[in-house]
Amino acid sequence: MIPALSRYIIYPLQERLLGRTTFSYLHELEQSQWLDRNQLEALQLRKLTQLLSTALRHSPWHAERIESAALADSIRNQSLTLSDLSRLPTMTKADASQQRERIAWQQVPGGCHSYNTGGSSGQPLIFYFGRSRQASDAAGRMRARRWWGVEPGDREVYLWGAPVELNKTDRIKTLRDRLINQWVLNAFRMSPADMRHYLVVLQQVQPRCIYGYASSLALLAAFCEAEGASLGLSELKVVCTTGEPLYPQQRAVIQRVFGAPVANEFGSRDIGFTAHETPQGEMLLLSESMILEILDVEGRPVAADEIGEAVITGLCSEAQPFIRYRTGDMVRAADPAQCQDARGLHRIGEVIGRSTDFIVAADGTIMHALALIYVLRAVAGVGEFKIIQESLDDCRVEVVPTAGWQAGSIDAIRNGLTARLGSGVRVDVRLVDEIPPEASGKHRYVVSRVPLPAGLAGVLWH
Repeated sequence: MIPALSRYIIYPLQERLLGRTTFSYLHELEQSQWLDRNQLEALQLRKLTQLLSTALRHSPWHAERIESAALADSIRNQSLTLSDLSRLPTMTKADASQQRERIAWQQVPGGCHSYNTGGSSGQPLIFYFGRSRQASDAAGRMRARRWWGVEPGDREVYLWGAPVELNKTDRIKTLRDRLINQWVLNAFRMSPADMRHYLVVLQQVQPRCIYGYASSLALLAAFCEAEGASLGLSELKVVCTTGEPLYPQQRAVIQRVFGAPVANEFGSRDIGFTAHETPQGEMLLLSESMILEILDVEGRPVAADEIGEAVITGLCSEAQPFIRYRTGDMVRAADPAQCQDARGLHRIGEVIGRSTDFIVAADGTIMHALALIYVLRAVAGVGEFKIIQESLDDCRVEVVPTAGWQAGSIDAIRNGLTARLGSGVRVDVRLVDEIPPEASGKHRYVVSRVPLPAGLAGVLWH
């Protein structure tokens, strides 16, 4: 499809037919990103007051918490401040699940739609969202793509594998995707034959943007490099990674093979599109749609350059309000200065990962999964791998060996892991032909079945 036809006619028409204000919100975002910080936070306050007012009327569970915090009068008389938000208790995933029917506004304009998280880090969360949340996600991504020179309707290839998307890839959806110049490659199927086909599709489509899971894109890039293939994607502006932390070695291989810069995205299904990397390497929050707090284990805001949990209030989450929602994502706080391009949007110093991407050693020390990943990366002959921490005493490692596998590689893996997990930990190394993705379609290098202590007390970066 001609990009201009898709951009100005087909794509906007689709969104209007679906009852989503995506393009009008995109226009607002293009303007509001240039507000100064005080103006932007005034906009956040107006939206927060409206969200809490909606929650008072339509969400009994939230209403009780708002009344208990003595905020109801401030909301009604429009005297709320942003700092007042911290008077409300935080909201957990268990709250969102167990209290869903007392939180959701089933009669929200545009309809209340059921959705669920992928469940790759635990039990899936079923929740509700509305049209404004959908518009926020889509418009936020469109604005971020424009930072990289990609317009709505430009050719995009998705390497995606969440079940809800795959279940909808029928003829109608495929036609719709083509009309708005989007191609979906199945991240559930990453056999050598599939990946060779994907490389052909990329060469034929010549996308301006590629989007997908960081691990899946890194796997495809590494396969392409091993095959000695040359893609020649001359029109590609950016590769956008999402769904999981982007590790330095993944960024390097993706950029090297696809021949374009890599931009990381931060978000989740429950809270939605949250932040995106700019060409200057800064992670900017979708500040018009959410308020981000980065809190330590005691629930206090962390200082610049410190790591804490992302606690988010979704300003477009009227259908099932997420207010001071503990995401489980660990991020590094940035200083409050504006971005290098003078946008007023708030910055995130670094996306570290989820609390489930951390490992607990036998002595109780908590470390990031990278501590184990780097052990495997340093061992000769290790191709794909997966580390499963079954308990404090047991760890299983699945390895797809390459031609460089050596007789001492198993001992090297065991020695490296026990040095970090504890000398008494049993490390079972198994050689396998392939490692399938999780049920969500993501490839997780490390899975820990050991729960972290309450409040993440004692989190260390190793």
